[in-house]
Amino acid sequence: MDLILLIILILLLLAVLPTWPYSSGWGYYPSGGVGLILVILILVLLLRGGGP
Repeated sequence: MDLILLIILILLLLAVLPTWPYSSGWGYYPSGGVGLILVILILVLLLRGGGP
């Protein structure tokens, strides 16, 4: 379940990068927010220790 969530967040991060034509006017704010969520999720997964 955690791996699926991590993959979805990585795909979201790639989707909101300002290099794509539909998101060029957004700036870095959406990718910064998704990146922050991704960092928090990675920290939670690492600190949890892989337990149930």
